Amino acid sequence: MTENNKSKSHVEKSGINQKTFSISEKVTVEKVSFKNRYGITIAADMYLSKDIDKSEKHPALIVGTPYGGVKEQGAGIYAQTMAERGFVSMAFDESYNGESSGEPRRVSSPDIFAEDFSAAVDYIGTRTFVDRSKIGVIGICGSGGFAVTAAQVDKRIKAVATVSMYDMSRVMRNGWKDSMTDEQRNQTLDQLGEQRWKDFVNGDPELAPAFPSEPVDTIPEGLDPISSEFFEYYAMKRGFHPNSKGAFTITSAMSFMNFPLMNYIKSISPRPILFIIGEHAHSRYFSEDAYEMAAEPKELYVVPDASHVDLYDRTDLIPFDKLESFFTENM
Repeated sequence: MTENNKSKSHVEKSGINQKTFSISEKVTVEKVSFKNRYGITIAADMYLSKDIDKSEKHPALIVGTPYGGVKEQGAGIYAQTMAERGFVSMAFDESYNGESSGEPRRVSSPDIFAEDFSAAVDYIGTRTFVDRSKIGVIGICGSGGFAVTAAQVDKRIKAVATVSMYDMSRVMRNGWKDSMTDEQRNQTLDQLGEQRWKDFVNGDPELAPAFPSEPVDTIPEGLDPISSEFFEYYAMKRGFHPNSKGAFTITSAMSFMNFPLMNYIKSISPRPILFIIGEHAHSRYFSEDAYEMAAEPKELYVVPDASHVDLYDRTDLIPFDKLESFFTENM
C-alpha cells in the first residue's frame, strides 16, 4: 500500500465503462440512484434479464460490496449472474464511497452502511415489476456483516446470504482472531482520539494507507499472506478499479469499536440465513461463529478449494446454483 492520503472532497469518477468483468449479453444494466434516510445519494447498478416481463412482478436481490470495494467489481458479478437467473438484482456503492455521495469521502460507518441496505430495499421495492414480498440481500465480505445488521431490524428483507463474511466491528474492537489485549485496545483509542484533534486542525480526515492509484504487476515483498491476497485482487489487474482505494478515514474505526454488528442476529429468525465460506478462507471463523449465534433456519455452506477472495470473482467457484435455490425456496 502507498502512503497516507487525505480524504478527497468529491465523489469518485463514473465507473460505467470500467467494470472488472464483461457485461453479459443476457442482461441490461441501468445506473440508478436513491437517497438513504440521512439524505445521502446512493449510486447503484440495476441488472435485469433481457427477456424480463415488466408487466409481472419478480423477486429482487440487493448485493453489497466487499469492504473497500465498489459495485463495478465482485458485487456486480453477483448481481449480473442472479439477473440472468430471473432476479431483479442491484449492486450499490456504500455512502461516502464510489459514485455515492457523502462528505467527507471514504468514511466508513456500521450504522450508515447497514442503512444503505434498507435504502436499497426502499428503492427496489417500489419498482412496479418487483414483488416487494420477495426481496433478499447478498453481502460479500464486510457487507455481509452490514446485511445481517440491516436484516435484524428490517423485516422487509426476507432472506440473507453472506459470502466470505467479515465482522468489521469484531476485527476493529478485538483484532485479528480476537488477539487484541485491553491494553492494546486502550492504546488504539488514545491514538484515535489524537487523530481526531489532528483531523480537526487540518480540516480534512486522514485516510489509512491506500492501494496504488494504478494497477501494478507484482505483490510487494514483506506482505503477510492475508494482505497479499487482498493486494492481488484490489491492486492488480484482476480486480483493480480506480474507485476502490481500500482505505477509509482512520477515525472510522471508533464507530465500529462501539457498534457490535451481530448482537441481534437471532432476531432474524424465522427468516433464513445462508453463510457461504471458502474451505481455505482466512475469514471463515466469522461465518462459523455467526452461524452458531444465529437461530434456525440457517445453513453454513463450504466451497471446496476456495479462499476468501476467490468468492469475489471466481465464477467457477462461486456457488450460484446454491444461491438461486436458496432465494427461490425462501422468498
